[in-house]
Amino acid sequence: MKKIFTLGVTLTMLVLTQTTTLKAQSDEVIIKETIMTMFNGMRKGDSTMVRSAFADKAILQTINKDRTGKAVVLDAGLKGFLNAVGTPHDQIWDEKIEFGNILIDGDLASVWTPYEFYLGDNFSHCGVNSFQLFKGENGWKIIYLVDTRRKDNCK
Repeated sequence: MKKIFTLGVTLTMLVLTQTTTLKAQSDEVIIKETIMTMFNGMRKGDSTMVRSAFADKAILQTINKDRTGKAVVLDAGLKGFLNAVGTPHDQIWDEKIEFGNILIDGDLASVWTPYEFYLGDNFSHCGVNSFQLFKGENGWKIIYLVDTRRKDNCK
């Protein structure tokens, strides 16, 4: 009887582990799709597509240097970003990213994506995006995006 109980506990733990692993993998895929929706919308100049990746009160910031070379945090604002994306421009905005770490705890995810940004075929700048996402009634949405920007020390 003791062996049957031990086998049952072992099987239950195996099923729970596999279920948790599969859920994390599917969340990871959906998180990547959400982020890629934003970048695909940027490439197309489609502000509606970009907007669909964000939560209502999303915060956008960038870390850059001011005129004196001092590091500063600048508020970008979702509305301004969407207006810029949706305003016709001659060159495609192509941000080429790599997915780094994706950390998930329940309904919170943190994603690190090094990037290179191109205006058409011309390199503009590089850096890293740090995304925070929330899983709510409408799925995974970006609630916070902060990035760094530089023109040198790119890969």
